[in-house]
Amino acid sequence: MINQIGKITIYVKNQQEAKKFWVEKAGFVVKAEIPMGPNMTWLEVGPSAEAFTSFIIYEKDLMLAQNKDANVAHPSILLSTTDLEKTYEELNANGVKTTEIQIMPYGKMFNFYDQDDNIYLLREDK
Repeated sequence: MINQIGKITIYVKNQQEAKKFWVEKAGFVVKAEIPMGPNMTWLEVGPSAEAFTSFIIYEKDLMLAQNKDANVAHPSILLSTTDLEKTYEELNANGVKTTEIQIMPYGKMFNFYDQDDNIYLLREDK
């Protein structure tokens, strides 16, 4: 049976810009950066070196060149934190575009955007 989510591919316009966003602004680490040919690199980032689940950052145009029918639309991704206000302040201090914090009966959350204007939901899980 499936027991964990392993990796999520995020398709971007520019892999190096995405790497800069995730590492410098969101505080992630590079878990793997492996050349896959003349113009391709396997780039994997995660919230820590120990985290099991990670993002694979892949350029849209390269994927479409490999498979013209590939769906490179952005997936819906929900991320978690144990201190929403602190994370909100850190992302804003790093120049990340965010929405206001929403307080719902089931928890607190806000959206933020990466360098390509892909949207992510961050919610507090204690």
